[in-house]
Amino acid sequence: MFWPESAYGPTNQCIGLAAILRDRGHTIVFAAESSWAGKLAPFGFIEELVDLAEPAADAGEEDAGAFWTQFIAETAPEFRKPTIEQLESFIQPTYQALIDGAKYCEPRLREIIATHRPDVIVEDNVVLFPALVTSGAPFVRIVSCSPLEITGPNIPPPFSGLPSADRSQWDAFRAEFDRTHRAMWSDFNEWVQAQGAEPLRDLEFMPHNTAANLYVYPAEADYVDARPLDDSWTRLDSSVRETDEEYEVPAEVANRPDDSALVYLSLGSLGGADVELMQRLIDVLATTRHRYIVSKGPQADRITLGDNMVGAQMLPQTKVIPQVDLVISHGGNNTVTETLHFGKPLIVLPLFWDQYENAQRIDELGFGVRLDTYKFADEELTGAVDRLLADTSLRARLSAIGAAIRARDGLRVGADVIERVGVQHRASVA
Repeated sequence: MFWPESAYGPTNQCIGLAAILRDRGHTIVFAAESSWAGKLAPFGFIEELVDLAEPAADAGEEDAGAFWTQFIAETAPEFRKPTIEQLESFIQPTYQALIDGAKYCEPRLREIIATHRPDVIVEDNVVLFPALVTSGAPFVRIVSCSPLEITGPNIPPPFSGLPSADRSQWDAFRAEFDRTHRAMWSDFNEWVQAQGAEPLRDLEFMPHNTAANLYVYPAEADYVDARPLDDSWTRLDSSVRETDEEYEVPAEVANRPDDSALVYLSLGSLGGADVELMQRLIDVLATTRHRYIVSKGPQADRITLGDNMVGAQMLPQTKVIPQVDLVISHGGNNTVTETLHFGKPLIVLPLFWDQYENAQRIDELGFGVRLDTYKFADEELTGAVDRLLADTSLRARLSAIGAAIRARDGLRVGADVIERVGVQHRASVA
């Protein structure tokens, strides 16, 4: 049984792993937030829907992930603040929304588990849903955000976007996290225990006492030298789903001048809700000689593309990235790891959550460029595009890294871990 957070990133991550396990003959139950109705059963999964809040009386059919799309759209002004200020104005309210959802849907999750009696339960989220760890089935945790979520004293604090080589602001950021999150965490930890689960580690929202832990990040970008992990952790160097439909580059951008490159622009399913930002990026890039494939996001009908662009509300990203020369992204973990999987350079304009640390990591490792999302000058963006495209040494290096990542086949590594846990449990109760 998979229980992903409702946004596209974690859900697609779980779809990729679940499809491998399905093809090996296992039965897959997908517990999913209700806006995903009808989106998971076509993959051959058993689809069980879960409300995270009381449905509105006039609620019609929603787009998948609509809960978080609306939440992000309403809080987008907070993304213009420094990350330390976002702890109070965005990170804490986001955790609270997740916690409220966990409390609301606890009975429904227990009902699903009792119905299907899974041999292994997999959660890809940032807060614990106690029903998943009190059922008697082994529990597998997936970290599909940046691996800084797995904290340590010698790595930057999560959500900060602070550099690895400069610790001067780490302690202040951690102190502000404590100030803004302590009361909420204490209440949540008490509630988790009242549901029969073990206490959580101090100021952490997910358990460590699990059957297995998975996280998604290439070895070439990982922090394991600074923060070693115990044997319960398995790194998936990438987890690129194989369920996306094929994508043929449209002739309008496939046929281009010799000095023109093909670039993919996406701020993700949530970041794309910021229409003003999306339109500014498009307008600046429209002045260049390059061609662009644009994932327009949930407000697609409000965005006007340039003459050198094609796009759609959603695109099969894992089929688009291999065909482009450069990716411009918000820095979501799926997009970052998929871009490295295919060996492409990145320009990252972070908006929220782990995107700042992914942007910083790409920049400090020299795999691309981090820009100030709301304050970049036009020439900074166009200059970064031209500079990365002209850097043949970097592109060759990333191509080699991509080949190595693909050879390590993280998707099947993760499926192997989940399968092993489930098979061992089944054998133990036979």
